[in-house]
Amino acid sequence: MSVHQQPELKAAILALPDRAKDKLLIRLINKDKMLIKRLHFELLEDETDLQARVEHLRRQLQTLFVDAAKSMASNTSLNSIIAVNKLVRHANGIINEHEKVTKDKISEVEFRLLILKELIQRFSQIVEVSHLQASHKLHQYLAARIKFAYGKWLKLHEDYQFDFRDELQLIITWGSNSALSPYLRQYNIPMEI
Repeated sequence: MSVHQQPELKAAILALPDRAKDKLLIRLINKDKMLIKRLHFELLEDETDLQARVEHLRRQLQTLFVDAAKSMASNTSLNSIIAVNKLVRHANGIINEHEKVTKDKISEVEFRLLILKELIQRFSQIVEVSHLQASHKLHQYLAARIKFAYGKWLKLHEDYQFDFRDELQLIITWGSNSALSPYLRQYNIPMEI
């Protein structure tokens, strides 16, 4: 239940002395790790820190994909399909956290495209393998990620759209010529952007 649905409680909280409100606020903030990260970024960091975060995340994602590629070493078994699915989901989770903390739409699109490019470069042979349910889940998820990246790209200013257009076009073309094709058709993503 929301405080806004209980006007008496809201009035009582607002009537508390500042010191009591501050204590209550700190206790509540401590219960939400993401809020702590968000507040730290908003209150204590600047544009330089954002660039450092972006560079760190870029290296982290690239290392994640390099290590995964070494461990799978062109293995196209069912386990590899499952591992690629977990890898892409994990990488997207890292980007979700970055976006929630920084609210930086440009780096979010950059990293969504980076994941898809790394996938194409390192694991396209695994994506093409068919192991029924596992492949279906991976294909469905990847098509949804391409759709999501395309939607985020559409919301960018046209100058940024221009910067990312070639990368996104490469990903869409690859997807439409791969096992993802029927899944992408369901999302009505244009083949030429």
